[in-house]
Amino acid sequence: MAPMKEKKAVKARAKTMTKGALAEALATETGLKKSECNKVVESLAKVATTQVKSAGKFVLPGVCMIKSRQKAATKAGKRMAFGKEISCKAQPAKTIVKAFPVSALKKSI
Repeated sequence: MAPMKEKKAVKARAKTMTKGALAEALATETGLKKSECNKVVESLAKVATTQVKSAGKFVLPGVCMIKSRQKAATKAGKRMAFGKEISCKAQPAKTIVKAFPVSALKKSI
């Protein structure tokens, strides 16, 4: 029997940027105060949520597009899955929210 290969070490991911770190980065980039940038980030989040709720779509230019859609309710019953009959519970209707990267961001990475 052939010896097993050793697993490669998983590359450590960089930590995600917090709201404070984002405000700090914006402050150094634009020359505004950190508190002002923090307010901008909070207002951007409010505007995004209201737009997604009302229009169902919000685009942050150069970054991402956020879409929402309604997922229909499902009835309880039996369904075929992987050749077996499975009994399923009824599921309520849901609102699904997804974010998609803009093509300019995809090309830059």
